[in-house]
Amino acid sequence: MMKQTLTKRKKFGYAFGIFTESLCYNMFYTYYLTFLNEIVGIQPKYSSIIIFISIMWDAITDPLIGNYTDRPGVDKRKVMKVSILPLAVVFVVAWTSIGAGLSSQLLKILLYTLLSMAIWVFYTMYSIPYYAVVAELTEDYDERTDIRSLSSLLNAACVGIANILPALVPTVATLLGRKYQSNAYAVIAAVISIMAVVLGFICCKSLEGVYTPKQPKDGETVEKVTLKSTFRAFADILRLKPTKWFLLFVFFFLAMSSMIQSNLTYMVIDCIGMKYDTGIVFVIISLVASMAIVVPIVEKVAQHYDRRFATILFLSIVLVLEILVKIVGLDAEIGGFKIMCIVSPAILGMGTGTFWTLFYPMGYDLVELNEFKTGERRESTITALPQLVQKFGSAFGILMAGQLLSAYGYDSSKDVAGNESLFTKVTDPQIIEGMENISTVIPAVILAVSLICVIVYPMTRARFDSLMVQLEKKRKGEEYTTEGFEKLL
Repeated sequence: MMKQTLTKRKKFGYAFGIFTESLCYNMFYTYYLTFLNEIVGIQPKYSSIIIFISIMWDAITDPLIGNYTDRPGVDKRKVMKVSILPLAVVFVVAWTSIGAGLSSQLLKILLYTLLSMAIWVFYTMYSIPYYAVVAELTEDYDERTDIRSLSSLLNAACVGIANILPALVPTVATLLGRKYQSNAYAVIAAVISIMAVVLGFICCKSLEGVYTPKQPKDGETVEKVTLKSTFRAFADILRLKPTKWFLLFVFFFLAMSSMIQSNLTYMVIDCIGMKYDTGIVFVIISLVASMAIVVPIVEKVAQHYDRRFATILFLSIVLVLEILVKIVGLDAEIGGFKIMCIVSPAILGMGTGTFWTLFYPMGYDLVELNEFKTGERRESTITALPQLVQKFGSAFGILMAGQLLSAYGYDSSKDVAGNESLFTKVTDPQIIEGMENISTVIPAVILAVSLICVIVYPMTRARFDSLMVQLEKKRKGEEYTTEGFEKLL
């Protein structure tokens, strides 16, 4: 294992890899529900099920890929490389309107479910080794935060690009003409995919010289990847005391954020009351600016105290602000300006900036705890488990958003599919109230549950430091104790 400090150049090279993961992730979670509803013409309750099924399928591949890339001799960098081009191609196809002309809802559902499933397989092949490799590059508590903070800062740019470019769909549709306008989303997806490919390969190149694949120990037999071995590895990790609280925190936070994110289009048009083209620009700029501002602040607080304290502090602020937005109302104005197009996404940006800066380093801490208990390092498996739960949470949030839209009475399936500019403003007050709830009070309740899980989560800097002292003794074959980190066991 390499423990030296990485150079700034290598850290930036690695951090650029976030573009490959985040561009596709954010365009999918913000716009795919809307795309399926408005362009393909699928009813919201079925659109959300498509996304839910595809991500649940990914839940099967997550542990297998994670367990595979933990095997001695497997090069995480090569796994990343292999996945980049297929991810880009499938991503573009999934945004085409090839199913819009189908009269059968069932056929549409089947087609876009399969395409979505393919996206998540290649996404997982890239993202698990991308995140897991940090735990192999360094064991330093603050350096792990530093690397993830830089990546998270660049992630703010990814969020902006992945949300602003699709907002140009009406303009692109006009340029394409009536015959091809239904594929405006595919054009945007192609631009994003090109960026993802270029920056993904830059990331892989940057790992040369600083990452060395684990090799089998003398006499060690490398076990084949099977469901049995995968479940056994997961069982070992789940037996770690901090794991359950960490995973619950991840699940509920992602459910909250994906619910808001998938509802952005309706929030802008129907709740805030702005034209889509104008409103979405304000929303995305505010979201990105908020993330860019909060990430370095979160990093400093985490380094001064620890990651758990920083998470509790900033997410508590987000919770209070979400409730205040509901009380004030998303249609609030100051001098005729719809202020919530800035305030509401800024709150979401504070939450997501905090989460993505601290989430993965919190998971890395479990690598050393698992090594102390079992003698094995499982960087990819420990990355795959929260990613699995992350996708469950995100899928659950989108599923709930779609089901709630239907429950409140919204149904776009009778609209004319294939017209990207067809975002008709809702006039029914019950539906508008429901859309506002999906962006404010309901996510706030889910966030409260997530916060409780972080508060109970026992991993702190002091306990991690005590763990590392004893782990080093155990590695050297010296006598060791559990003093200082008993609550982790």
